Amino acid sequence: MKHLISSLLLLSGLASFAQDTKTINQSGNPIFQGWYADPDAAIFNNKYWVYPTYSARYKEQVFLDAFSSDDLVKWKKHPHILDTAAVKWANKAMWAPSIVQKDKKYYLFFGANDIQNDNEKGGIGVAVADKPEGPYKDHLGKPLVDKFYNGAQPIDQFVFKDKDGQYYLIYGGWKHCNIAKLNKDFNGFVPFEDGTTFKEITPDNYVEGPYMFIRNGKYYFMWSEGGWTGPDYSVAYAVGDSPFGPFKRVGKILKQDPAIATGAGHHSVIINEKKGQYYIVYHRRPLTETDGNHRVTCIDEMKFDADGNILPVKITNEGVKAQKVK
Repeated sequence: MKHLISSLLLLSGLASFAQDTKTINQSGNPIFQGWYADPDAAIFNNKYWVYPTYSARYKEQVFLDAFSSDDLVKWKKHPHILDTAAVKWANKAMWAPSIVQKDKKYYLFFGANDIQNDNEKGGIGVAVADKPEGPYKDHLGKPLVDKFYNGAQPIDQFVFKDKDGQYYLIYGGWKHCNIAKLNKDFNGFVPFEDGTTFKEITPDNYVEGPYMFIRNGKYYFMWSEGGWTGPDYSVAYAVGDSPFGPFKRVGKILKQDPAIATGAGHHSVIINEKKGQYYIVYHRRPLTETDGNHRVTCIDEMKFDADGNILPVKITNEGVKAQKVK
């Protein structure tokens, strides 16, 4: 009897160990706790980083946190890497950060104040730090973009580095998307040859949340559609031959699954070039939540077919398997 009990305890322990091991080797979704949305993901110093919006009422959105991981599974929180104490002109609605490393500095672009017209103070700002985790300080002391050019609300900024090393700011809410050429110091813009600074590249059904990457020489332009508080929030894409397009909508690749979560949208992409792996990092709303701000950050694998089309992403509760950068 004693041996039987010992054997059962051993088997139970092994089962528990196997379950724990499985949990450790899978990210699960959401990837970290708390209400977070609009994640921008990056790889710095052989670590994965995610910079999301703190998803709360606008007046409570006065700081940004960051998260880092060695393996996409265990995430470390870096609280308040930037807040309104460092950005005197910002007072609410700090949104949708975009991070880029340049010349041994880290530049964090963000939206603030949710301005509704050209007379309000706010728009897209830039902060700078010596480390990915900050602390970040205001780079300009004022917004980089504070007006509605081509009808685009100055929010949801993404910084894109082209093949020639040129950096572009791609941004816009209110169903309009602009692209502008950043200068080398990230404190202004270089006009295009025709004298304009902001070119509109809005594709069909675009709402907000632009993102761009290059694969096999093609420019993949992605964006969010639908309303951010609703279940139909989603991600679609187009493919072009340059950052300026023209971009013809191909289709939707990320959306809700009524069995898992709703409102899956506003994403970024982690590209592990050495291993040829693509991960989509996005937010969604748990089925138990009705509050528009109750959004969580998740990750799933993104794949392509033989012709280079992005396959529809299956959103999961399991997330992705543990994966080192190298």
